[in-house]
Amino acid sequence: MKPAVVLVSGGMDSAVVLAIAREQGFAPHALSVRYGQRHTSELDAAARVAQALGAAAHKTVHVDLRSIGGSALTDEHIDVPVDSDGHVIGADIPVTYVPARNTIMLSVALGWAEVLGATDLFCGVNAVDYSGYPDCRPEFIEGFQSLANLATKAGVEGAGFRVHAPLLRMSKADIVREGLRLGVDFSQTVSCYQADDAGRACGHCDACRLRAEGFEAAGVIDPTRYA
Repeated sequence: MKPAVVLVSGGMDSAVVLAIAREQGFAPHALSVRYGQRHTSELDAAARVAQALGAAAHKTVHVDLRSIGGSALTDEHIDVPVDSDGHVIGADIPVTYVPARNTIMLSVALGWAEVLGATDLFCGVNAVDYSGYPDCRPEFIEGFQSLANLATKAGVEGAGFRVHAPLLRMSKADIVREGLRLGVDFSQTVSCYQADDAGRACGHCDACRLRAEGFEAAGVIDPTRYA
């Protein structure tokens, strides 16, 4: 099986992407990043998901984005927007955007891929039901793929890196259906921006609202554990 590096955050989207990579015949090497996020229960979820979905390996890399701050997910002095404060999903780029996070994570994934001799990277970015982050757009994926082939020894020697974003144009409901088709246990995943230590969700942040709407639109019982 051909190796591929799959970014696995512990949330529902990345779990589905891991299952897709496996179905496509890759040996998925799951990569999670401890970047200084508000909680680490999503990383516990990532470990569960990687094991349950048959990842060939699972690695967690530490990158201290908390030291630069600038996001509600890395700075405890910035509140996470919730439905009760009038926040409208997608109206603008919210304070939960973490500066350069996807660029950094994909760069780490690219480095591991080069070491493994892999040319395929998978990530769970979505440009349909999402919070408006600039690094979840098709243009970003295309740009990073070009960068990967310009900035690496393997790329210069003609390896031909590909960045796969299979959920890019799927609705959350479609992602739920795809996950169920592939046997993903969504109860193992954690999507909430401010989940507690047990992985229980707040039910009010963008991630929780989009997740709940996806299950409702798919006509599927929501297995999320709420605080």
